Amino acid sequence: MSTEGPTSSPTEPPPRRPKVIKTNQQQVLLYVVLTLLLSLATVWGGRAMLHNSETLTFAVGPPNSDEALFAAKLATLLKNNASRFRIKIVNNADNAKALAQFDRKQADLAVLRTDTKVPLRARTLAILEHDLVLLLGPGNKKIKSLAELKKKKVAVLAENESSLAFVRSILDIPDGPDAAKIQMAPQGATLDKLFAPASGFGAVIAIVHASRAVRDKAYEQVARRGGFTLNAIDEAKALARRIPGISSETLTAGTLSASPEIPDDDLDTIGLEWLLVAQSRMSAGTAGELARVVYENKSALGLDNGFASRIEPASVEKDAYVMAHQGAADYINDDTKSFMDKYSDLMYLGAAALSVIGSIFAAIYAKITRIAPEKAGELSTAVLDIGERIEHAHSLDQLECLQDELEGILRGAVIGLRDGTISTDGLDTFKLGYEFVRDEIGMRRDYLKRHCGEADKIAQDTAPPQQDESKIVVVKTAQSA
Repeated sequence: MSTEGPTSSPTEPPPRRPKVIKTNQQQVLLYVVLTLLLSLATVWGGRAMLHNSETLTFAVGPPNSDEALFAAKLATLLKNNASRFRIKIVNNADNAKALAQFDRKQADLAVLRTDTKVPLRARTLAILEHDLVLLLGPGNKKIKSLAELKKKKVAVLAENESSLAFVRSILDIPDGPDAAKIQMAPQGATLDKLFAPASGFGAVIAIVHASRAVRDKAYEQVARRGGFTLNAIDEAKALARRIPGISSETLTAGTLSASPEIPDDDLDTIGLEWLLVAQSRMSAGTAGELARVVYENKSALGLDNGFASRIEPASVEKDAYVMAHQGAADYINDDTKSFMDKYSDLMYLGAAALSVIGSIFAAIYAKITRIAPEKAGELSTAVLDIGERIEHAHSLDQLECLQDELEGILRGAVIGLRDGTISTDGLDTFKLGYEFVRDEIGMRRDYLKRHCGEADKIAQDTAPPQQDESKIVVVKTAQSA
């Protein structure tokens, strides 16, 4: 006798895998965005550190002044070379007002001549130009000393009024009637006109850029007409020691004129320097980089009139009239630090910071993207579900399928505990449920075996007896015709 009931697949089901908790997609997206932002911030920070644009204010005089033209050339050079520096030029009525602006910390750069009042925080980046003091007498008249000039009417041939005060200071002439004898030459005046009898000048003191003097043919033309005599200033060294900012200079033979040769021999005089200065608070790296640009581009920075055509390194001596900026001094002395020297500490700190930040983001990523392990106790539901189907199993084959399913859950649990995809949370509950269902299956198996045996016995007792066909005799009867 056969009984019908629920059927199960005779094949062994695969081990039950733990459920995977779905990741919060918004959290993953947020992590990706934060990671990209961190990467961009790191790249931007590195670029900013290495190539950060810096605007420097350059205070100068009128737009047509030498210092203003030099500032414009420097600004163009930096722009064309894709330098990180940008120059903002601020014009003033004169160079004195530009230096006052620099002194108020309203400018980073300025140009000064050493006979002016030097701002307290000024530091030299480079020597742009030398001014020569030329003592000229009319015709063949020699001027033996500066003291002789106190008795003469003297014209000061220069570009600005500040030179008048400078000449009066070296002649040691106080304000008064005698000071009136030292006058600025009329604008556009030539040596011929100044030495003409009608002018009444007994001497001319010309203050000129050295680079301009060597190319000015006017001296040669006047000299050929016997118009002047270039005199030495024998007190040059004494003046250089007595008055700060004055330098002792030597004019080599033929400096002003090759034919006739003027001077005909090396001649002592005095001079002044034009300095490119920066604020002392400017970083050594910025000052050193600016100094490098200026020194390595001398030919590009020189003006057409000769100004700044012979740029020299700043004096790094401790007794220099204006001390060199530390950054410029480091470059001049070849003490500039390499990239690794300057940024090694910062790189180590940055690497450590990035390591910490990376660890934090890795932890966040692992937290929001990992597969959460299934609790062992949650498998008890599947085990009890098998237990509920036991009473519907009406054959040993059906019961064996349930047994295989139960063993599959146990096998999956063991593998999950080994791999970490299943936690031990609720393991005792799972064991209790497994043992209970296992025993239920055993009891159901015993029941089905007994039930099937009794059914077979009853069927045998109620069946009709079988006849013995071997004792049956076939009798043939004859039929009458």
